[in-house]
Amino acid sequence: MTGRPAPAVLPPALRAWLGLTAALATLVVVALGVLYAGHSQPGRVDRWIIQPTADSVRPPWRRVALATDFLGEPAGAAALVVAAVMGCLLLRRPRAAVLVVAGAALAVGTTTLLKPLVGRTIHGDDNLSYPSGHTAFVTALALAVALIATGRLGLGRTAGTLLVLAAALVAGGAMGWAQVALGAHYPTDVLGGWCTALAVVPATAWLVDLTADWSTDRMADVGRRERR
Repeated sequence: MTGRPAPAVLPPALRAWLGLTAALATLVVVALGVLYAGHSQPGRVDRWIIQPTADSVRPPWRRVALATDFLGEPAGAAALVVAAVMGCLLLRRPRAAVLVVAGAALAVGTTTLLKPLVGRTIHGDDNLSYPSGHTAFVTALALAVALIATGRLGLGRTAGTLLVLAAALVAGGAMGWAQVALGAHYPTDVLGGWCTALAVVPATAWLVDLTADWSTDRMADVGRRERR
């Protein structure tokens, strides 16, 4: 028994647009990394937006920023991932659960690898800042959930793309604001983290689908041989 094929986590209608988005996001990540490599001060764009300090916001907005920042910390991030995975399993979407975990992990892992390569710091030489891992994580999780929702709702190319990008913009914007407001990152660090997620998650979704489809085909071949 092969059963019905599991739905793709990267809807076919969105592949071209999200592939283009991922390519452009990759270029932004690389360009900003080269531009700010080895820097320890805000750039012109950063100063134009805001000068990040430890007290950029005050209560009650500071409490909001701290609560948002917690969602990117290990405990908060783990809670979000577990909740998303449980939701996927309850909907009987194991492939989607894999995307949630792999997408978030690869987005954060990519920022972790890039930080020492770029060498940009904030508030001291030990605080590597580019790109923002918190922003990449929350954006990646939002992208994964939006992709799953797009497939489940059967949205077309335009509606699906708008939903996915809107989810990424809202989630990344909220976490990015918190990071800048708390003085943890420069605005361009946040942009780099956001674009990292936009580059990594569509590629991860495509790989998840490719691997799952290959595994399903292999199992089907084995089943056919056994019936002969």
